[in-house]
Amino acid sequence: MAQARKGKLNYRCPNCFRRDIDMDMFYDEAKKEYYCIRCCFHGTEAQVKAMNEVTKEKYGRRYDRVVDFGADNGEIKYKKHKKGTL
Repeated sequence: MAQARKGKLNYRCPNCFRRDIDMDMFYDEAKKEYYCIRCCFHGTEAQVKAMNEVTKEKYGRRYDRVVDFGADNGEIKYKKHKKGTL
């Protein structure tokens, strides 16, 4: 979702983003917190940043490709994906 106006940076709602919904949060200056109109999440900037860091783990290996699954409960082996090749 594009940022509609210039000024303070908009953050994505961490709860919605975990469900693959791209929803910007609004800032309430009176309470000094961000809130989402879709899922009723609200929190300070530090809380939003912390939850977004946890969400990044979901996409942490997006550029890695599985080479070997290994045996049951074994280690999964990855290799870096080069752009434009399979």
